[in-house]
Amino acid sequence: MSTTSLTSICFDRAHCWNKDLRKQQYGKPFIKSSIKCGNSTSQKTVRVGVLGASGYTGSEVIRLLANHPQFGVALLTADRKAGQPLTSVFPHLGTQELPDLIAIKDANFSNVDAVFCCLPHGTTQEIIKGLPKHLKIVDLSADFRLRDISEYEEWYGPPHRAPDLQKEAIYGLTEVLREEIKNARLVANPGCYPTSIQLPLVPLIKANLIEIRNIIIDAKSGVSGAGRSAKENLLFTEVVEGINSYGVTRHRHVPEIEQGLTDAARSKVTVSFTPHLIPMSRGMQSTIYVEMAPGVRIEDLYQQLKLSYEDEEFVVVLENGVIPRTHSVKGTNYCLINVFPDRIPGRAIIISVIDNLVKGASGQALQNLNLIMGFPENLGLHYLPLFP
Repeated sequence: MSTTSLTSICFDRAHCWNKDLRKQQYGKPFIKSSIKCGNSTSQKTVRVGVLGASGYTGSEVIRLLANHPQFGVALLTADRKAGQPLTSVFPHLGTQELPDLIAIKDANFSNVDAVFCCLPHGTTQEIIKGLPKHLKIVDLSADFRLRDISEYEEWYGPPHRAPDLQKEAIYGLTEVLREEIKNARLVANPGCYPTSIQLPLVPLIKANLIEIRNIIIDAKSGVSGAGRSAKENLLFTEVVEGINSYGVTRHRHVPEIEQGLTDAARSKVTVSFTPHLIPMSRGMQSTIYVEMAPGVRIEDLYQQLKLSYEDEEFVVVLENGVIPRTHSVKGTNYCLINVFPDRIPGRAIIISVIDNLVKGASGQALQNLNLIMGFPENLGLHYLPLFP
């Protein structure tokens, strides 16, 4: 079976997978989202603001919203680009009729129902604290992901400036915390690495199929994961034809990963995590090495993942032996997973791939806002992978 087979699938008029082809390739038919449209919002457009629209995650939100039947862009902010049309920042969005960029201090939220907050870490707390209470918010920064505000200060530097708001925030790993997200006002959208790592590990930990000790994670990301700001280490000549580790032992996603896995295990989980920067624009792969519980086989891990995600549209467990590739998720909200036996007896290798800007950021954010607003969570997310 070709590992690029995801790129050959087409949608019918209802935007559903070709059922027979999907069943043949992935062993399960497409199942439509069970989330029903709420009567209060199904007949009107939700007016959406994007705060920080000049960054990669902001532009990706806008790209995805272009195909959303219920969400309309009403407000775009970018303080350093205030007064400019968005096309001067992102020419690829020039076909869309969009408002000009304005500074956040000049934003009028009276005609906005929900916002995607795509601002840098550390600046978001004060801004969200000052937003009107009627707004539904999905925050793509790390500012509300860690429940323990002392842990936030340890890993991100300054003290948390909105501790009361932190208590309200719901962590937005959609497939794991769907019911909590539905009733949230503020959702802390997960980081890209934590998404690619928790999706395969949480079901296995909950089922007691793997040991919570000796989890080793080798993860690689495209350069867009570092954001759009000008940095010497992200110049073309610094990145191309090479690979480098960064944040060794102290990457800021470590406490977020461990928080989610600890919740699943109901016991403290500590992982060994090393991220790497690779010379591509987008895409992420996490290769995870785990020790199986006594008496557990590779087939048990595989079947648990298949069972856990059989009704999920955006998490796909590939057929036995098929290796996930970042090419197969580029530009989409999908996470592809598979598990393999290690040469070391009793250990397994799990491979997970996502697009770091979509399922790892803006796509999952849209999935979460769909849930909050009572819409099917797949609205606006029917994109096929880009290949080549």
